[in-house]
Amino acid sequence: MGLVAQDCVEYQFEDAGQSWLISWWPPEQVPSGEWHGSGAICLSENDEVVIISQDGKKWELPAGRPEGDEDWRATLDRELLEEACATVDSATLLGFAQGRCISGHEEGLVLVRSRWIAHVTIHEWKPEYEVLYRSLVAKNTVVESLDFPAGLEPIYARWFQEAEVD
Repeated sequence: MGLVAQDCVEYQFEDAGQSWLISWWPPEQVPSGEWHGSGAICLSENDEVVIISQDGKKWELPAGRPEGDEDWRATLDRELLEEACATVDSATLLGFAQGRCISGHEEGLVLVRSRWIAHVTIHEWKPEYEVLYRSLVAKNTVVESLDFPAGLEPIYARWFQEAEVD
């Protein structure tokens, strides 16, 4: 994947007509910004990675925003159940991604999302929310299976490095 994000170093990317700076933060150093939820690299019982899609073409890792007074872990547990029909057996917080919008309609917005590795139990696929597709892929092919805006490669590379998934 190339360049691996260093702690607190910003990398620029474009998304939905806006310019952002994103940085990786270690788990013991929560960055400032609006809490924007949790996401995970999810490993199944067979050591495959869970990916999800709304259209069956663009694939991503399960993630979502908090509801009510949920903490980082509660958000993770609920989102993985809702989006991937998977129960978290164990999870380790690997770090945080802080995104700062530098141009566009959300200029000045700072968002923070926690990044995890989770070992999960996969349940029967019954999509009930916005996610319509789920797939399990081999660890060595997951990066090629994902769709994310160009410029986020250093963050994803760091996430996978921290998770020891290649």
